[in-house]
Amino acid sequence: MTKIKDNTILVVFISLLLDLLAFTMILPLLPALLDYYKEIEDDQGLYFKILYYIQSARKFFNAPDKISTVLYGGFLGSMYSFLQFLGSPIIGALSDIYGRKPMMIFCLTGIALSYLLWALSCNFAIFVLARFVGGISKGNINLSMAIISDVTSPKTRGKAMVKYVKALVGIAFSIGFVAGPMIGAFFAWASSDNRQGSWYIVPAIFALLLAASDLFFVICNLRESLPVNSRSKNLVSSVSGILTYINPIDLFHFNGVSGLSLQDKKSLKTLGYAYFIYLFVYSGLEFTITFLTHYLFEFTSMQQGWMFLGIGLVMAILQGSWVRTIPSNKTKSVAELGLWLIIPAFVCIGFANDIFTLSVGLLLFAVSTAMVVTCMMTLVTRMGPNNQKGAITGVFRSLGALARACGPVVASSAFWCIGSKATYLTGAVCLILPPVILQTIKSL
Repeated sequence: MTKIKDNTILVVFISLLLDLLAFTMILPLLPALLDYYKEIEDDQGLYFKILYYIQSARKFFNAPDKISTVLYGGFLGSMYSFLQFLGSPIIGALSDIYGRKPMMIFCLTGIALSYLLWALSCNFAIFVLARFVGGISKGNINLSMAIISDVTSPKTRGKAMVKYVKALVGIAFSIGFVAGPMIGAFFAWASSDNRQGSWYIVPAIFALLLAASDLFFVICNLRESLPVNSRSKNLVSSVSGILTYINPIDLFHFNGVSGLSLQDKKSLKTLGYAYFIYLFVYSGLEFTITFLTHYLFEFTSMQQGWMFLGIGLVMAILQGSWVRTIPSNKTKSVAELGLWLIIPAFVCIGFANDIFTLSVGLLLFAVSTAMVVTCMMTLVTRMGPNNQKGAITGVFRSLGALARACGPVVASSAFWCIGSKATYLTGAVCLILPPVILQTIKSL
């Protein structure tokens, strides 16, 4: 039986839940937000300075002018994830020296500041700054994983990481992605009569209140999980360790993990390639769904909120009732099935001309998403020695962050240049690779 110190796991769960509720609120609002900044900015604003260069390229690609905001969205999504990719290892390394709680407070303060800037974003430049501050501060999720690792005994750490990441942390993500977008959409709908004014202020302030509540909750309830005598004393070695989490070559070769057998290292590298390709394409196409429904189906923010609610409920039900109970010997086959299901999902979404076809695609999307990431992370935790489980999952999280940093801007650019149908079809073809690669691993 895994022994857990005090109530740290519960504190981490509540903190993650508050954070994810605030984080996901903006998802159904982003297309309307970008349209709003386009309407209110003058020719000297950042939006139109960037648009000047986009228009030159638009003529070359013969792209529709009305979907230019897709590029802005892709840039913001990739910038946020790229800053998270860079910032998380740095914050993690500093937490090895100064402790988990001070760095967690630092992250949550930055996140709260980003929502304050969003509430004050009377122009596009301030909104971009808000996303920048939020992205560079988003090291709290990795810190949460480190804290879970700290408070579990070394002998059972591998099993504990699987148990708590799949259970409490998974539940926090499910609730966050079910309720957060709906909350954001509700506030947008409630202020729809005032769309000519600063309608985004209400959801932004609510996100700020959630972030501030999270910050004060952590200050009052989180105990330091890393004893002073267990902290790193060498800043240079900690900084050099950061490089293994931001250097793509080191990531794909798992150079930051020691004590791996040749077979484990080969399997991890293969799984890493499959995971990266999947998340690169998936995150890009996932990001453009809100723009596709906004422009092609003319979804309002409220309708997009209902869409996210439906996706989140399907994922939560599957993860809570079935995915978490999948037998160990079936995990790989379920991951492969999920990887195959995402292909027809994106084909249906990309080629949908009616709500029924779109709904079928979104249902397959939700089912696949519920299966893939959880099962692949479970496969990851089976490899390597127990005292390296944290390092192995850390590398995978960095690979995932790198994929999410590249995917949105690439998919949004393709959406803008060649249209939604060609983009989704190309993505679906590329998604044949991950399950084929996964099938080559025989040791799982």
